[in-house]
Amino acid sequence: MFSNSPFESIAKTMKENAEKFNPAASQEAFKPVMEQLKAWGDLAQKQTQVAQAAVAETVESFKSIKEPQAAFEAMKASAENGLAMATKNLKDVTALGFEQFHTSVDALQKAHPAPEAFATVGKELKSAASTMEAAMESAMTAGASAVKKARGG
Repeated sequence: MFSNSPFESIAKTMKENAEKFNPAASQEAFKPVMEQLKAWGDLAQKQTQVAQAAVAETVESFKSIKEPQAAFEAMKASAENGLAMATKNLKDVTALGFEQFHTSVDALQKAHPAPEAFATVGKELKSAASTMEAAMESAMTAGASAVKKARGG
């Protein structure tokens, strides 16, 4: 009768495969993941810096305001800038996500046991992703236009 617990099975598997472990190969295989994380970190940092600059600019513009109409115009300009920034940020995030998807499909095809057999599937996946990206871009553009039209611009 088999009496190994799941933990014993895992320990046995790890022990049997320990000598096969290649740290350099593992590090190389993990490199694309680290590059993708760095790209997200860089994008987040850039977007944060732009947002901080916009907030500082808005605060500075309010310091010199003395009349209600000027305050209203400053708030309107700030809201418009915020909407434009949010739209740009969303477009940048979408572009990075789809770019990384395409890169992942390429890596999967390269690692596939029969890359030529996977090529058609990879091409279709990338085509579908490109169609989705174009649809999202169109929706974002239409949304920004609708907001601009609603506010009378």
